[in-house]
Amino acid sequence: MQEINGTPLINNRKIGVVFNILSNYFVLFMNKLTIAIISGGVSSERDISIKSGNQVSSALDRKKYNVLQYDPKTDLAKLVKDAPKIDAAFIALHGSFGEDGTIQGLLDLLEIPYQGSGVLGSALAINKIASKQIYQQAGILTPAFMIQQRNSLTDADHCIKKLGFPLVVKPATGGSSLGMGLAHSKESLIKAVEAAFEYNDTILIEEHIKGTELTAGVMGNDNLTAFPLVEIVPDKKFSFFDYEAKYLKGATREICPARITNNLTQKAKKIAKKAHKALFCRGYSRTDMILYNEEIYVLETNTIPGMTSTSLLPLAAEKGGLPFKKLVEKLLELGIEAKKK
Repeated sequence: MQEINGTPLINNRKIGVVFNILSNYFVLFMNKLTIAIISGGVSSERDISIKSGNQVSSALDRKKYNVLQYDPKTDLAKLVKDAPKIDAAFIALHGSFGEDGTIQGLLDLLEIPYQGSGVLGSALAINKIASKQIYQQAGILTPAFMIQQRNSLTDADHCIKKLGFPLVVKPATGGSSLGMGLAHSKESLIKAVEAAFEYNDTILIEEHIKGTELTAGVMGNDNLTAFPLVEIVPDKKFSFFDYEAKYLKGATREICPARITNNLTQKAKKIAKKAHKALFCRGYSRTDMILYNEEIYVLETNTIPGMTSTSLLPLAAEKGGLPFKKLVEKLLELGIEAKKK
């Protein structure tokens, strides 16, 4: 090593190497996005939300993202305080105060981009009555239904006469089939109505169409891409795709792609896109359907589909060539893109 007056000189080449290493680390650090994962909440679907949030968190590469997690049940003030340093949020909430436009409105006020639908699309899709009325206006086939309110309940015999048996009873809002029941008699209808009212003061009584249960996921902002269809086959011990059938591993066969003709597949994908647009959804959604006698009936559209190990949208995305990690990243990109527009 060269010296001047006994003082060693650092080789210029070594300086350059050290500078490049430091620069790379600096660029890497500066380019990392800070992502807020919002999960938990106070709805009846809290446990599923936590699982979805944890799955999303584990999918994010810590070399590319700084990951923060917030539970609205306890961390709303912290989320507001941290807002200036958050680049985007991934909402993994299900049900009330998460999938209904509430948290979306807060994030809009905080100017934090997020994946999925905004306030309007979220509020419309979570309300099964509003969404069914919009389906009808958009020319989308949906099972016949009646609206029931706790303080003005229609006589059971009238419901039976109008819709026949069997009947599906469900709360007007919420997901994961919580509060949902299937009635084959007047007595079971009354019990199902009572159970649904535990979740909401407004409920839906709907004709039950027995057919092939399908779900279709779509993704995109201006241009929508449809994932392969998933065919849902609950174990015979389940009378319908209820909470246990959805989340108990092995309780349901999820066949992707669905075992239906190409023509029906394309028709179902087209309907899913139409439902997505009719409800003013954004980013992604998953629409549940029943195929019966070559007709496709839309049941509901989910704006924040589950992201657990047993969830349907990640399965469909993977079959469509988009692994879970890439799916999460793409949804965040779409959310940031929508915010910029």
